[in-house]
Amino acid sequence: MKPYLREKTSFGFTEVPKDTSFEAGYLVTKNSGWRSIRPVVCIDRCVGCMQCYLYCPDGVISIENKKAVIDYDFCKGCGICSKICRPGAVKMEAEK
Repeated sequence: MKPYLREKTSFGFTEVPKDTSFEAGYLVTKNSGWRSIRPVVCIDRCVGCMQCYLYCPDGVISIENKKAVIDYDFCKGCGICSKICRPGAVKMEAEK
């Protein structure tokens, strides 16, 4: 039996959606204050690779002017964005 091979397709960043498909608030409620740490983006180190945007499980990261922006009203503080960021632009800090 011969395996089925798909055609190799390439895509650019212009084809990646700008924001999540759902507006925050329709599926979740605002963070109720239980988050103990939160991600902070260092704008100088952010290269706009969109990895944090693609891996965020809650869809709270958007890209504005090729830099990551986090909506803290809905962020759980899971830290996935910090772990996936290769340039080290996203760091976790204690909630104030």
